[in-house]
Amino acid sequence: MASSAPAAQGFAMPAEWAPHDATWLAWPHNVRDWPGRFAPIPWVYAEIVRHVARGETVRLSVQDAAHERKVRALLARADVPLENVELRRFPTDRVWSRDHGPIWLTRAAPQAGKAIAGFRFDAWAKYPDHRRDARIPARAARALRVPLLPALHAGRPVVLEGGAIDVNGRGTVLTTEECLLDPAVQVRNPGFGRADYQQVFREVLGARNTIWLGRGIAGDDTHGHVDDLCRFTDARTVVLCREEDPRDPNHAALEENRERLEGARLEDGSRPEVVALPMPSPVVFDGRRLPASYANFYVCNAAVLVPTFDDARDRLALGILAELFRDRPVVGIHALDLVWGLGTLHCLSQQEPSVPAQVHTTAAAG
Repeated sequence: MASSAPAAQGFAMPAEWAPHDATWLAWPHNVRDWPGRFAPIPWVYAEIVRHVARGETVRLSVQDAAHERKVRALLARADVPLENVELRRFPTDRVWSRDHGPIWLTRAAPQAGKAIAGFRFDAWAKYPDHRRDARIPARAARALRVPLLPALHAGRPVVLEGGAIDVNGRGTVLTTEECLLDPAVQVRNPGFGRADYQQVFREVLGARNTIWLGRGIAGDDTHGHVDDLCRFTDARTVVLCREEDPRDPNHAALEENRERLEGARLEDGSRPEVVALPMPSPVVFDGRRLPASYANFYVCNAAVLVPTFDDARDRLALGILAELFRDRPVVGIHALDLVWGLGTLHCLSQQEPSVPAQVHTTAAAG
């Protein structure tokens, strides 16, 4: 990648808990994503929008003018502060904004500003209907008049979903081998190896240090997204899901990831602090194991929104996260219906950070 790479221009991806200007969401419309259980989904979304809009703008994608009218009416009934909701007629195929939405980069003074990383989206190398989703970053860049910076490696456009990575804003990125390095299943960038992705993270995201975990959780349609199993909660701390039942298919994979983290290093050479986060009891519907996980929380300005599953461990997970995020309330969002779409709160949201007041501590590409 040439010197025009985002990190060489001073851009980097901030941590999710850094101040936001907005959150990007897409209003649910594809009933095939929740077959037989779509009816409650718009009301779950209204609850999410209501909490997020208390602390920042919600940039909400809708299909067309008729869809916008319906959404506006439902949000009003749900007591959502509409003055903080910006409805944009950006048609989508699905609602998973974490993956198709704009991945934002920021740059501090003297050239303060923000930009969108121009990653490609191919529907997790699995589904053919993603043309409208793939256009969202470019449409967002045009609408907000910000640069869409190429994400290239060896002259090739790079495919990357937001759920495949998690950053601490200091130069370290978390990801999984299952998602990015499997040579046969849901291959996003054929021929890419570990070194290729690490160069992309360094030159596009400003993250010079990569922590590679192994496999993701059972039921994950994305083939190993990290945001269902391990997340940063501050620059030095991660939560890692733990399944205590040795008969559960998640047990071995999560224990192996714990062992990896014991030998991992952050960007300054120190070890991360690892906090165990329980897994809920298996959620199965229509014979299918669903990717229910408390790690799929979303950090917005006004709260940390955490999926809950009518499970005895809900309270324990909320308590652990409340101890780690002391600067904002931790709020549970009922997600039993939502997870039938194979994702929950983090999967459907994408943060748009504010421009930082101070220079990033990440290193430019080298």
